Amino acid sequence: MSSKREKLVEKIESHLRRTARHLVKFDTMEETLNYLLDSFWMEFTCDFVAIILKDEKQGLIPKAWKGGSEQFASNFPIALNQCSPKLGETGWDTERMEEEQPCAFHQVMNKEKISTWFAVPVKDDTNSLGFCVIGFQQFIPMIMETERIFLEFGKDIAVAMELAQSKEMGSKKMKGIQWFNENIFPGSPIEQLVEKIVEQACQGTHAEFACIYLYDESQSEFSFQPPAVGPMIMPEKIKVEKHGVLTDCFPFLGHPGKNELTVPLVVNLRTIGILHIAHKRLGTFSQNDLELLEFLSTHASALLENARLYNIEIDLKQRLQTFMGHQQELMKQTVEGENFDVISHTLSHLFSRSVVLLDRFLRPISFHISGGDSGPEAILNRIYDLGKQIRSMKKKGIWLERLTAEDHDIGVWPVIGSGDLLGYLAVHIRQEELDDVLRLTVEHALNVYAIHFIKQKLVLDTREQVKDSVINRLFEEKVEDQDKIIEYANLFKWNMFEPHRIGVLTIQMGGEENRETDLLDREAKKSWLWEQLKDRLAMFEKVMMLTRKGDEFILIVPALKEAEGVKNYWEALYQLANQFVRSESPQSRVYLGVGGKTTKISDCYYCYKQAVQAHNVVSLRFRNDGFALFEESGAYTLLNNLQDPAIAHLFVQKYLDPILNYTEGKGADLFNTLRMYLFCNGNLKETMDSLFIHRSTLRYRIERIRDILELDLDDAEHRLNLMIAYKLYDLYYNN
Repeated sequence: MSSKREKLVEKIESHLRRTARHLVKFDTMEETLNYLLDSFWMEFTCDFVAIILKDEKQGLIPKAWKGGSEQFASNFPIALNQCSPKLGETGWDTERMEEEQPCAFHQVMNKEKISTWFAVPVKDDTNSLGFCVIGFQQFIPMIMETERIFLEFGKDIAVAMELAQSKEMGSKKMKGIQWFNENIFPGSPIEQLVEKIVEQACQGTHAEFACIYLYDESQSEFSFQPPAVGPMIMPEKIKVEKHGVLTDCFPFLGHPGKNELTVPLVVNLRTIGILHIAHKRLGTFSQNDLELLEFLSTHASALLENARLYNIEIDLKQRLQTFMGHQQELMKQTVEGENFDVISHTLSHLFSRSVVLLDRFLRPISFHISGGDSGPEAILNRIYDLGKQIRSMKKKGIWLERLTAEDHDIGVWPVIGSGDLLGYLAVHIRQEELDDVLRLTVEHALNVYAIHFIKQKLVLDTREQVKDSVINRLFEEKVEDQDKIIEYANLFKWNMFEPHRIGVLTIQMGGEENRETDLLDREAKKSWLWEQLKDRLAMFEKVMMLTRKGDEFILIVPALKEAEGVKNYWEALYQLANQFVRSESPQSRVYLGVGGKTTKISDCYYCYKQAVQAHNVVSLRFRNDGFALFEESGAYTLLNNLQDPAIAHLFVQKYLDPILNYTEGKGADLFNTLRMYLFCNGNLKETMDSLFIHRSTLRYRIERIRDILELDLDDAEHRLNLMIAYKLYDLYYNN
């Protein structure tokens, strides 16, 4: 009996060695397991044999079996915690089972009416893959000497299975390479590439659903790239949060063992998208499935990126062709058009966004509103809120941030021509949408707007020159060719037969600007101020006629505009002009003299002269007031019209020189004291309060003045002469 037992053990050991040698010859897992099952079935004449694999997530899963009932597979998967931990580690048989607590797998064996069975652990040096079960319906005594042999054979099975998996994966990769070569060609449309890739992903992993997302850097989101295999179960777009992790968007990224699996599409260490599969027909996605997807990703990523770049290049070419067409249209409108509206409409159509053109004072000139926007008010209000920031920007332009997440940004660029700021262009568009082509379009549009601004300026300058020539002829003592003047006035829509009032305005440069030795630079700055001021005055009074005569800037206003009072109207106009000039040049001042009212064309000369006289008075005498009406200038207008100015010098010399030349260094005090004394009509208290001096000081000064001038200051005739002398001094002695 002992010899027979030893021969049986030797036979079993020899059979297992032969089986192990054959197992490593197969190329697929299916061939390996089928050979193993047939070998056990034929050699041991058993009633049931199965390969049970372990899955950490699902538990025990039958991979292949022979014999047993039709309901055998329905008992699985079985959770690992419901079975003995010795399964897959040290093996198990019916005799040992009686010593342990019952487990779910043993119950399955009982259902199959397997009275005798034992498990062979399929385990390599580190990991347990599962076990092989050999069972008999009749009682068969176990030969304990074979336990060691079967344990060693289990290691051979594990090696053979891993080798088969490796060969199978290699074969799949080779077939995949062949499939890529036969089905995918460089230059194929991206939709065709995606269709082939998702089909191959489903076939290789037995998945029922597969799709591809491509990453859009400008929008920071993954966008679904059709087509997909199976009904689409994913959102069209998946937003990526700033500094977010990819697994936050795709939780199954690189993690097998579940019913969904995702792998990244990477080109040059940059993620361009993902490949996602779901709904495996049997079980969950394994490590082999992950390796297959990674293989597909490696070969497909470059093809997809090339296809995407090719599409971008085609789109760029088409957009450039469209841009060239719009460029020609814009240039055509620049040459033929008479306003900015067509240019704004063309630019808005190109962007599919709202466009607003403003002048240099941020006043809207033209606009075109896209269908998604309600009107220009929201854009203009945003621009007005940040007007100071816009005016201080440089040539590159600025972006006004969106008020809400759903809103667009507002890009604002300066329109510059010949080095001068002409206006601003505002486009209601997201900053990330402005790619190189649209940026080039903006730069071209700015040039087109600048050309149109310059074109209009040339026309206006020509009109201004003609207008200045016509108006200046009105200020000659003898007006000639009145009919010609009236004809030109009609061209400017100026009704010369209405009553008008004429003002003369000058700008006195101050501070560093006034001390500049270069007369041309100083005059250039003054001319620039006048050009800016003309726009402000035109906003204040649209029907005002403006011209220049030397250093004088002449304003002609219909008398009907003075309905609320002559002084109120011109004072408001002066304050506007003075505040603007002071804002641009803080040390500069504006002086304005206003003449009488014209009733006919010949009155223009005399009213102009009156305005000049009023201007002289205010610029020499009432400098703090800044403006004066001829009608309120009193004796100044008469004295300013002396035929012989030498008479004025002699008169001032006679009455005021003694005080001015007073040698004790107090001439200025006495000069100002006498002026205030006369102005206060000899009232000592008013004079003392105005000069902020003590009564005794004032009395002393009055006595000194009487002694120096040798005049009776209480005499009305002497007072009149002194008052006239002071007025002549103001007119003919500046400072």
